[in-house]
Amino acid sequence: MRPLSKSKLMAYRQCPKRVWLEVHHPDLRVVTAASEKNFATGHQVGAIAQQLYDPTGQGTVIEPFAEGIDAALALSLTLLDTPQPIFEAGFAAKGAMAFADVLLPVQENALAHTPTTWRMIEVKSSTSVKATHREDVAVQAFVAHAAGVSLTAIALAHIDNTWTYPGGGDYQGLFVEKDLTEEAFARGAEVQRWIEGAQSAVAQTTAPAVTIGPHCHDPYACGFYAHCQSQVPQAEHPIAWLPGTLKKDLVAHIANHGITELRDVPDHLLNAKQQRIKNVTLTNEAYFDQAGAARALAAHTLPAYFLDFETINYAVPIWPGTRPYEQIPFQFSVHRLSETGQLTEQAFIDLSGNDPSKAFAEALVAACYEPIPIFVYSAAFERTRISELAAKFPPLAPALLALHASLVDLLPIARKYYYHPSQQGSWSIKAVLPALCPDLHYEDLEGVQDGGMAMTAFDEALAPQTTPARKAEIERQLLDYCKLDTYAMVRLWSAFTGKRLLTRS
Repeated sequence: MRPLSKSKLMAYRQCPKRVWLEVHHPDLRVVTAASEKNFATGHQVGAIAQQLYDPTGQGTVIEPFAEGIDAALALSLTLLDTPQPIFEAGFAAKGAMAFADVLLPVQENALAHTPTTWRMIEVKSSTSVKATHREDVAVQAFVAHAAGVSLTAIALAHIDNTWTYPGGGDYQGLFVEKDLTEEAFARGAEVQRWIEGAQSAVAQTTAPAVTIGPHCHDPYACGFYAHCQSQVPQAEHPIAWLPGTLKKDLVAHIANHGITELRDVPDHLLNAKQQRIKNVTLTNEAYFDQAGAARALAAHTLPAYFLDFETINYAVPIWPGTRPYEQIPFQFSVHRLSETGQLTEQAFIDLSGNDPSKAFAEALVAACYEPIPIFVYSAAFERTRISELAAKFPPLAPALLALHASLVDLLPIARKYYYHPSQQGSWSIKAVLPALCPDLHYEDLEGVQDGGMAMTAFDEALAPQTTPARKAEIERQLLDYCKLDTYAMVRLWSAFTGKRLLTRS
């Protein structure tokens, strides 16, 4: 029986079929940009943890992928006799294998007959302790104990998103530790059952029969979802397209009758909005109450602004005065639509590598200087960012809060008055825009086509190895993307109000 890694045990905890695929068909896994970003964030957080837990640099970092698993396991056991910090120490026992983020000596081996005891810390890039983290730590404790490690304590270190980075590479305070010793040690029998279950699952000649469900995305998005989905008949019109929370009676009806098609959902179990979506979907005819949308927007007269932000959020802050995962705005586009329908655009972007917050706030106030409506799409994001900027820069607060008060959200208008079959249950601007304005497509943009790609592009632009030519290309792509976001809002506004545009900047 070959030992299963902790990651495979956690995969088993999510889904027995997932661990079987991890072992037998890893080639079927789809690695998304989001998962790659999470991996990179975890690596960065781990590197900071090594600095904080070993400030003098006396410890040893084991690299299992470079040194080989067997060599890494052997080296880990050898290092237990040298009371210095160990990072990525690996142990295998009782059918499982785990590598510890941090292993710290509790008692130095001053006398030959006095063994060193150890404290283990698992490091996570999250901002809280989750149930899956507790299972992770229980596995670590079980394997280490079974391998003969004299483990006296185990904790989980997660990021404190209330901490503010002082600058100068000083990351003391980035992590909060939660001691899980008692809980982890008490779950040994439970972990043993997980190992036995996982080993039994991977020993099967065919994948365990597990249907697609919420577990496919909880606690993590499974990379085999597309494969599993391809193995079952697909609903022509999935029930998942229904908006909002489903009534309990509807949830029970779906479960009891095994239905997957929207056409089979009884009308009396739907609210008015869900009934509308069902009708639009099955008739393939769009719903558009243009008169209602126009009335809802009538109070917000021209001239008006149309505004969109792009932000970056680092788990490990790089600018003094910022917090972990704080959304730092680095770019905006604002279109101004005059009373006569003429359109102009202003843009701001900061790829200097400095904290863009203050320059962003100053440019925003300068660009939106008139007390007129400011249209946004899903206003909560812009409202929150503006409030944060106002708190951060008190001299700019009155002007920023005036902008905050002028925001008008187009998303509720779209939700209430428009739906096209192609939206498939989504009212994101990227779903609504091509339906209502078929001449506009985000796919036509070069390079940057969504917010995640904008963050990735920003990171690349700031990287030391990025050439000036490439940086200029990234800047152009970011400007084009953000400009389309605000122009898209202008076009939606025009469709909702029935008012014609004269020119486009």
